[in-house]
Amino acid sequence: MAKLFIKQAEQYAAARPNYPIKLFEFIASKTPCHDLAWDVGAGSGQASRSLAGIYKKVIATDTSSKQLEFAAKLPNVRYELTPPVMSSSEIEQLVAPESSVDLVTVAQALHWFDLTSFYSNVKHVLKKPNGVIAAWCYTNPEVNAAVDEVFQRYYEEKLGPYWDKARRLVEDGYRGIEFPFEKVEDDDESTESQSFPVRFVAEREMVLEEYVTYLRSSSAYQTAKEKGVELLTAEIEGEFADSWKEDGKEKKTVRYPIHLLIGKVGN
Repeated sequence: MAKLFIKQAEQYAAARPNYPIKLFEFIASKTPCHDLAWDVGAGSGQASRSLAGIYKKVIATDTSSKQLEFAAKLPNVRYELTPPVMSSSEIEQLVAPESSVDLVTVAQALHWFDLTSFYSNVKHVLKKPNGVIAAWCYTNPEVNAAVDEVFQRYYEEKLGPYWDKARRLVEDGYRGIEFPFEKVEDDDESTESQSFPVRFVAEREMVLEEYVTYLRSSSAYQTAKEKGVELLTAEIEGEFADSWKEDGKEKKTVRYPIHLLIGKVGN
């Protein structure tokens, strides 16, 4: 999957939303210790940066060296390039020893994984019984009625044929993804709902150029580009530009609904 993002790794780092601090505070409240976190599929480090402010050490791994090049260098974060599938011995060599990790996080990447292998590795490294895995995705951006109407048509008519089938798991807010862990109950009023997956929202102030950069950072856009198809034609960009101007505001708040799976490893 990483190869789909290599050509626009810089765009990805620049355009993707930063996750709200409330998300990390909620997750951290569920882990008894804050010694070591493993951020899997770290990409350019959006989640790793926030984890570094809470956990003493963070190991951030990804299968794309280009993505990791754009990650912030922090004293308590170690970045590792890893293969997509790792044996227990590789996990202990590249990540951490057995039963030594307090938290495993996966931001916007779980749907790409070989879940059988990955979950086996998670259970190997998490501390028993209270080690926590937290995996989340965010769904389509929400701006306002005018922009969202253009986006929905673009998403269905243009992007649709180029999405990997794993994208359906994101569209469903991770409700249909396998998650063999003890679900952590949500009793926190700071979340968007008392449901599972637990809901949060990320917000980012954007001008039109930044919003279009975000559109270009998707895997479906890159897949089409590799096939010689430009999805963001002048006509489509014009429609986005017209809709963006309707309310007279150059900068807008873009909301990304977040859907969090969180559970304990158990014994």
